[in-house]
Amino acid sequence: MTTHRDPMPEPAHLARVSLEGEALTRLSPLVEAERAQAVADLQAENHFAPSNIAAPGPYALRLSIQEGRLVFDIRDLADAPLQAIGLAMGPFRGLIRDYQMLIESHIKAVEEGREARIQAIDMGRRGLHNEGATLMTRRLEGKVAIDFETARRLFTLVCVLHQRAQD
Repeated sequence: MTTHRDPMPEPAHLARVSLEGEALTRLSPLVEAERAQAVADLQAENHFAPSNIAAPGPYALRLSIQEGRLVFDIRDLADAPLQAIGLAMGPFRGLIRDYQMLIESHIKAVEEGREARIQAIDMGRRGLHNEGATLMTRRLEGKVAIDFETARRLFTLVCVLHQRAQD
């Protein structure tokens, strides 16, 4: 009798993800659901391999926006700091603004019960997530190797963080 074993988890991954300042701002139910789903999906499956860290992982990640910069605070699972990476928010702002407009349109379409509009907005959101993932991958190039799905989920969390920073 052969038993099926799951492959060993890849060391270059995130085991925990948190957003700094989470308790400071209330989010709309839709944005909160997207935040929770992105965190759950990231913790379930991701590829995250920092270039300048000798520790093989897995890692804990604290995401925050500080002084207009997106900060990736990478830690070991005992919460010891390993590396902090700061990225300028400027390149993300246009996509984030578009994403927030789509969220507002989605909420309005749901309130009005416009199913065709909801589907069109969802397609637009997927496209924005793809653009955001491509940008995230480019901005982290040489610093952290990530796969496309990890980049998409990180972009969702950046949008949530940006919204919190604006409130």
